[in-house]
Amino acid sequence: MRTVTSESASAEQQGTEELPERVREALGELAGAAKEGLMALSVGVGLGVLHELMEAEVEEVVGPKGKHALERTALRHGHEPSSVTLGARRVAVNRPRVRSAEEKHEIPLATFGHFTARDALTDAVFERMLAGVSKRRFARTQEPVGEEVERSGRSTSKSAVSRAFVARTAETLAALMGRRLNDVRLAVLMLDGIELKGRTNVVALGVTTEGEKVPLGLWEGSSENAAVATALLADLVDRGLDTAQGVLCVLDGAKALRKAVRDVLGERTPVQRCVRHKERNVLEHLPERDRAAVKRRLRRAWARDDELRAKQDLLVLAEELTHSHPGAAASLREGLAETLTATRLGARGALKATLSSTNPCESMIECVRRSARNVKRWSSGEMCLRWTAAGMLEAERQFRRVVGYRDLAKLAVAIEREVGATATAHEVKEAVTV
Repeated sequence: MRTVTSESASAEQQGTEELPERVREALGELAGAAKEGLMALSVGVGLGVLHELMEAEVEEVVGPKGKHALERTALRHGHEPSSVTLGARRVAVNRPRVRSAEEKHEIPLATFGHFTARDALTDAVFERMLAGVSKRRFARTQEPVGEEVERSGRSTSKSAVSRAFVARTAETLAALMGRRLNDVRLAVLMLDGIELKGRTNVVALGVTTEGEKVPLGLWEGSSENAAVATALLADLVDRGLDTAQGVLCVLDGAKALRKAVRDVLGERTPVQRCVRHKERNVLEHLPERDRAAVKRRLRRAWARDDELRAKQDLLVLAEELTHSHPGAAASLREGLAETLTATRLGARGALKATLSSTNPCESMIECVRRSARNVKRWSSGEMCLRWTAAGMLEAERQFRRVVGYRDLAKLAVAIEREVGATATAHEVKEAVTV
């Protein structure tokens, strides 16, 4: 470690004293700001640079100060208190004003226009609130920017943060619901409902043939009913979603969602029932002592790659449960064939495990719940939609390709083949009937 001697220290001090007074003052201010933290230093430097840039722009537009020029098209018009965005807050500045030579209109400064934009502040509010910071505590999460700037800083109060967040989430909702889907080639469409303190949204997640997960849209309603799901699917079709080649719909078993798929996408659309939901429904009808054995048999059957043998195993289990636990048997038989749709279409291994449940969609929903965990009361359905859309797009930033995505192209071909064969059989049946 190099030792600083008294001679070298005095030499440095002497060199500093030889600097101009204005430079020494600036260095002293920077040293003081540095003691308050890096952000305080950055904001202090930023304010100084901003003032210099604005004055330089004024001189460029108006001309040198104190020199008369007949060809001037603009005049200095003093200074005006204003504010710019620095350090995730609004900071007071003294803005120079420029007016036309006839003094008929104000000439805006491009430098000030750039720094006065609130985008950076709105982004900071958006990110921190989605991370779980409450409006009341937003100011406490700010990095220190120096006592002087702190005193004049604005837009960190609860109401200001709320306004910024509402504006940003409104943009997010509009962006999600305005997405054109013409160029999206889906292999899988997942639908599920999310309940947020008495309000319900139905959300849609698509999986492309390349394995990319895409939040498609959402719809608000009083419950997870057929009308809400139908409106959501109709909106997706209106925005250009092409399902003519066929798409596998993965549902949690709700009859309302199944009816919506049938009404909007057609009878020929293949549907995969979530085996995890079906498993829970069956086990809830059983006493605790029997659940482990039945769960093993259910999972063993669903793990088979032979659809006929898997279906036979499930029917045998249902028959055994008929006398001892008729409720469990009825629950198992209901929609049993649709729990094997992915197997019938040729999905195997990791891809089959992915498509046999609504876990990818529920993962997105969990991100929505995590983002909105601090909300105590939903004042309106519009507020619920804004938060849900923000959470869905936040989840999209974390998405990876689905497990087993390399086999999705084969699955898409199998779906298209099955839908085409079903359509042909339906046409033949209608012709025979006529």
